[in-house]
Amino acid sequence: TIFTSATLSFGVIAAAEMGDKSQLVCMALAARYALAPVFAGSVLAFLILNLLAVLVGSTLALLIPESIIIAFAALLFAVFGIQSLINQNNVETVEQDSVKASKSIFFTTLLMIFLAELGDKTQLAVAAMSSTENPYGVYIGSSLVLIVTSAIGVFAGRRWLSKMNPRRLHQFSGFFFILLAGLLLLKLF
Repeated sequence: TIFTSATLSFGVIAAAEMGDKSQLVCMALAARYALAPVFAGSVLAFLILNLLAVLVGSTLALLIPESIIIAFAALLFAVFGIQSLINQNNVETVEQDSVKASKSIFFTTLLMIFLAELGDKTQLAVAAMSSTENPYGVYIGSSLVLIVTSAIGVFAGRRWLSKMNPRRLHQFSGFFFILLAGLLLLKLF
């Protein structure tokens, strides 16, 4: 049934996603920028990813080589990390511009989450479950849990990371995103 499939996918994806890189990305972005575009970008990314996983299933990996996805995601994380490190001296400008840049933050979050999770274990789990379970239930359950984990990440980022010295926060974000880029590049070798 739809309910059973939704419950199963919710539990499996919750176990896989808590503390995962996408949740950490939400935390880091929410500590620096407005909550709404970060949350909305992550939710839309997950809704699209889950739809792709359910519709395309495991064939996505055959269409786009994993190495290209990983390299592009690593590049995006590295650029964002370097940008954070460069902007640590312009804290006031970044904070003032963040309101004007809501659209930009929305799309940045969407792209970062999308690339980080495309072909990830979460998406592969959704694809695998949708081949044996009710696909509507899998989509509902996996989407709900990813919305919940994104909300937790956004809340935690705003609540705890936002209390840090803005300069230290930029350093933390920069090094964090560069670390993610490095970890992604390690997957290529």
